[in-house]
Amino acid sequence: MVEESICNERTEDNKEEMRTDGNGHTVESVAPESVILESKEDLENQAQKTRSWIWSVVYLCFYGFMVQLKPGEPFITPYLLSAEKNFSRQQVTNEITPVLSYSYMAVLVPVFLLTDYLRYKPVLILQSLSHVSIWLLLLLGTSLLEMQFMEFFYGITMAARVAYSSYIFSLVPATVYQRVASYSRSSVLMGVFTSSVLGQLCVSQGDVSYETLSAVSLGFVSFGLLLSFCLPWPKRSMFFNRARLEEERKEAARSELARMKPEERDGSVAALGSNHTSFSLANSVFVQMLKELKNVVKVPSLRLWSLWWVFNSTGYYLVVFYVHILWNKVYPATENKHVYNGAVEAASTLLGAITSFAAGYVKIRWNLWSELVIGVITAAQAGLLLLMGLTGNIWVCYVAYALFRGFYQFLVPIAIFQIASSLTKELCALVFGVNTFLGTILKTVITLIVADKRGLALDVHSQFFVYFFYFTLLTVIYLGCSAFIITCHYRNQSAEQEATEGATATELSPMAAASDGTTALNGASIKT
Repeated sequence: MVEESICNERTEDNKEEMRTDGNGHTVESVAPESVILESKEDLENQAQKTRSWIWSVVYLCFYGFMVQLKPGEPFITPYLLSAEKNFSRQQVTNEITPVLSYSYMAVLVPVFLLTDYLRYKPVLILQSLSHVSIWLLLLLGTSLLEMQFMEFFYGITMAARVAYSSYIFSLVPATVYQRVASYSRSSVLMGVFTSSVLGQLCVSQGDVSYETLSAVSLGFVSFGLLLSFCLPWPKRSMFFNRARLEEERKEAARSELARMKPEERDGSVAALGSNHTSFSLANSVFVQMLKELKNVVKVPSLRLWSLWWVFNSTGYYLVVFYVHILWNKVYPATENKHVYNGAVEAASTLLGAITSFAAGYVKIRWNLWSELVIGVITAAQAGLLLLMGLTGNIWVCYVAYALFRGFYQFLVPIAIFQIASSLTKELCALVFGVNTFLGTILKTVITLIVADKRGLALDVHSQFFVYFFYFTLLTVIYLGCSAFIITCHYRNQSAEQEATEGATATELSPMAAASDGTTALNGASIKT
């Protein structure tokens, strides 16, 4: 009777989980209604979170596109050298433009750290404020000091780009990182392309003055500032705010442990508390990653591509900073409509996007051929710089610049993949930050020696010859390393092949000795 009553009680408790026929056999098993409701709630929450980050990505891509709409940007140098501003080429080359490298170096590390600590959005607002300051100074400023301040704010906008490039990863799950990264990069490239085309059309077809074009740019960046205030706040960061996140995880774990036995719950909570203390004191993520940086230089591929990032990006940005001055010297146009800076920037951006896309389909043994590929491309860039320094044809100069940028953009995604493939996301961000900072220091030193009036104060043509020798030196180093690595590889391969053949001959020699007879099962030799 007791057993029957217990069975009845269990049947009553599980009547929502099991149905039986008249004979007592199970016909259908169904989940409890509470489980179904919980599953539905989980699916709805997951769908809501997905919709939330999708709209965040769409808005961020729209923001990235809009903040690049500065149609007057390709024409800043012609504007400074025009009768509207009336600065001399020497002032622009040796006193105004060098400030950009100095300010970039000065603010890069603080911006990099504040980006993560403040969770991105405030730094993007700062970037938009700097954009507004640039165009206000260009429109209203007349003195050399004001133009130097304009370059200072330009350096802030460049340093703050790290906020946009990493911000999107704080909004989405890790499974879609690669996809959303391509979306954000594409939106920026499309913004630069559209801006350059728009600026060129205004100058060439609309006969718009540089001052009016600057006013239009001010309007666009002001709209970008408004958009930056509406950006969503990320809930996590990479280096900082980890203590708060750990506390949230511990609270979530407590709620799960509430259903456990008291002794298990107490022990688990104590373990969580000790782990949190250990995390806060000895195992700080940022400190640990700084310690791990020394291991990066021990990996050949990471060392190579990090050095490429430092040295080649330095030369690339020096060329980008001063090429507009070179164009003005090669072809000092008397009319604004004959200045094609915007068209060239649009074409070079499009070519860079195409080469970046094509780089994803290159399949070679990078551990063997990396130095050779880098050396050949660096040699081509050196040849293009020599051509730009020697030619008197502005169209040749335009084409050489577009190809120069295309070659650099081809290697950028390869370098990113080679560095990021063997590192965690946090350490990868730190490595890229260190590489960028070292490149900025080198760029500042070269600018101080070559371009600044306190250094050699070389004119723009002489500077391009210096950059040519710089890339030539890099080419010699890369090709020399390539020859050494390839020679060692094939030498080792030959040695392994000879060792394999020797081992095979050794294994076959007993067979040859016994070829004149066969061996019986008892080990005796039987003559045939």
